[in-house]
Amino acid sequence: MRSKYGQISIAVAALAVHVPAADWGDSGIVSWLRDEMNMHPEYVPGFLELLTVLPEETFNYKIAARPDRRRQFENELTSQMEAALSILTACLNISELKEQVLEAFASWLRLRHGIPGAVLACHPLVHAALSSLNSDPLSEASVNVISELIHYTAAPSSGGISAQTPLIQVIVPQILSLKSHLRDSLKDEEDVKAIGRLFADVGDSYVELIATGSDESMVIVHALLEVTSHPEFDIASMTFNFWHSLQLALTKRDSYSSLGSEASIEAERNRRLHIFRPAYESLVSLVGFRVQYPEDYQGLSYEDLKEFKQTRYAVADVLIDAALILGGDTTLKILYMKLLEANAQTGNNFQEWRPAEAILFCIWAISNYVSVVEAEVMPQVMALLQNLPQQAQLLQTACLLVGAYSKWLNAAPASVSILPSIIRILMSGMGTSEDCAAAAALAFRHICDDCRKNLCGYFEDLFTIYCMAINGGGGYKVSAEDSLNLVEALGMVVTELPLDQARSALEKLCFSVASPLEEAAKEDLDKKHARELTVHIDRFAFLFRYVNHPEAVAAEINKHWAIFRVIFDARPWDMRTMESLCRACKYAVRTSGRYIINTIGEMLAKIQFHYQQHHQPCFLYLSSEVIKIFGSDPSCADYLKNLIETLFAHTTCLMTSIKEVTARPDIADDCFLLASRCLRYCPHLFIPSPIFSPIVDCAVIGMTVQHREACHSILTFLSDVFDLEKSVNEEQFVRIRDSVIIPRGATITRILISSLAGALPSSRLDTVTYTLLALTRTYGLQAVGWAKQSVSLIPRTAVTETEATKFLQGLSDVTNGADVNSLIGHAEELSDVCRRNRTVQELVQAALKPLELNLVAPVS
Repeated sequence: MRSKYGQISIAVAALAVHVPAADWGDSGIVSWLRDEMNMHPEYVPGFLELLTVLPEETFNYKIAARPDRRRQFENELTSQMEAALSILTACLNISELKEQVLEAFASWLRLRHGIPGAVLACHPLVHAALSSLNSDPLSEASVNVISELIHYTAAPSSGGISAQTPLIQVIVPQILSLKSHLRDSLKDEEDVKAIGRLFADVGDSYVELIATGSDESMVIVHALLEVTSHPEFDIASMTFNFWHSLQLALTKRDSYSSLGSEASIEAERNRRLHIFRPAYESLVSLVGFRVQYPEDYQGLSYEDLKEFKQTRYAVADVLIDAALILGGDTTLKILYMKLLEANAQTGNNFQEWRPAEAILFCIWAISNYVSVVEAEVMPQVMALLQNLPQQAQLLQTACLLVGAYSKWLNAAPASVSILPSIIRILMSGMGTSEDCAAAAALAFRHICDDCRKNLCGYFEDLFTIYCMAINGGGGYKVSAEDSLNLVEALGMVVTELPLDQARSALEKLCFSVASPLEEAAKEDLDKKHARELTVHIDRFAFLFRYVNHPEAVAAEINKHWAIFRVIFDARPWDMRTMESLCRACKYAVRTSGRYIINTIGEMLAKIQFHYQQHHQPCFLYLSSEVIKIFGSDPSCADYLKNLIETLFAHTTCLMTSIKEVTARPDIADDCFLLASRCLRYCPHLFIPSPIFSPIVDCAVIGMTVQHREACHSILTFLSDVFDLEKSVNEEQFVRIRDSVIIPRGATITRILISSLAGALPSSRLDTVTYTLLALTRTYGLQAVGWAKQSVSLIPRTAVTETEATKFLQGLSDVTNGADVNSLIGHAEELSDVCRRNRTVQELVQAALKPLELNLVAPVS
């Protein structure tokens, strides 16, 4: 919390960012401060506040300073570090200001300036902070100082750990001496949290040192285990990042690169893993209980439930780290022993379900790290699942676990005999609750994916389960969305069947999907709610996507095209239905390829006709897929050319201004995705067509659209046009491209530079820069000339001559083959300068006029 001097201090610090050091006197603002404090001792608290704020303002990008001035200010402060610490040391003598002095010290440490560790190790400010660690309650300012010192010693700018060893040897033992406080029930929780934070900082900052496995580092590891074991999750979880970083340091090859030979690397890696195994074994035991449902779980609020789920996933990540050190099979054994303990403590058959569910969740979490040939524990776990009580949360986790171990189930010697009982568990899950049914449907999909060969003989049984689930028979509670997992599952099994059997199976599945659509078509389709149709159409889409028998899928889309045609004609105004229908068609095209040739002509005719009346973006999206599959097919050239010209001609009429592009971002997005596809798959149809020039104009109009996806698609299309030689190196196409781009080059460049300067959000900087880079690489010095024209429009009060020259030099260097990173740096700097405050940004935009187009300028 800021004192009464806070706002004044912030204002003066902001001023200091702008005002060069020389204007404060001989040595800058810190010397000015020291002189003022000597002359006005009654205002020392206020001056201390200013001294605290100064380093913070170095990183405050809300201050409208130019990038070079910001760097200069940081250098000025770091050069005055010694003077600042001298002032703070003098103020230590005033006992009532000690907390404020230490806060200011912490602030200056954030500059990470390389003060030698030996100097800091015996510095009065450091000792003042360390001595305050033994106060009760803990001094927050002291904790902040020690935390910053830890980060400081590990920062490359301070020389790194080796240069800071004297300081580390002073602060780490003092922190370790606080370990006993972690278990002190009388200690204030905030103090314990502060101690936990310091231990976590030590672990995070010195993890590479700790990973060597020295005796000293193991003392820190055991202390961190103490923090992990703390009953408060907020405190325990402070160490989770450390366990992950340590796992990476122990397992990644880069950690051992200095050792040279493979034999040395392997020997050292094994030595370290052996040392840390006991710590990670303890870790598995320490975190498992934290995922247990609370006794009052049914009364949890939405926010509490969300927090509980986040806790579970955080613990799951820690268990994965442990599995990567110990091996999944060893971690599984530890968890299984916990499961047996839970069973023994709560009575056989888990009548108290919460401890068992927690361990099953942990076993689920490490599924990717348990070997598929594990034969000691997993058979017992799978057998145990069949005898669990029918409790919703327990059964839900059991279903998730079954799905997660589908690869193990497929590899198990008794797979064929186990699968029926496993599927019965999933059937129970489908009838227990909606969440449980969702988990069961997901598991069903995983099992059918990984065990598909073993399930081929069970297709009729699986089909019966599927029909019951989607029709709500047997008390099943599978939602329409989750039923798609079942459709996908059966699709995978059908893929494994021989073609004749696959045809028959797919026909059966498609008939069950088509029947309700045909019934709906007998009524007034106009009056149906979209969901009544899309639930069935989406199942078609999943069948066409996951049944990998092109001929069989083509036969089914041809057979059921009549109902698709009826829906196309009855509801072209309905976006949801059209999106669902186009998605189904897309997967039919993607899977069937040339086998669908008989239907594709009518499909495209429907798209063309209805797009002109109803402008559904999904028609463009489906066309992109057709272009990808059939773009180079000579037999399709005529109707694809007609499709392209019709769709683009209509789209360019819809988007003649940025306002219209902004009003239809989905159409813009899909239009330019389609245009990029045309460049790649059928440039012979697209580039020579009369629509190529208007579609480029349309892209230029829409470049500054604020919609993220639409903007990205437009800029990507323009980059693809500029980079045409990369994909299509045919002289006639390049000539056409140049005849369109060169007259518009100055306008395109001006809009791109205005986009860098604030017409688009800074998050688009990379995409805009790449587009400018592509333009410059293709048109060389001509593009640099266009950029020079644009930059010359910006008033020198906004961008200085030096700043403009740097940017233009970066562009010029690109034409000579320089590294693109140099242009990226110059573009970022220009962007920062032009966005430094609203006044400057408005001035630059008024000069560049990104919305003022001149698309038909004569060729220069």
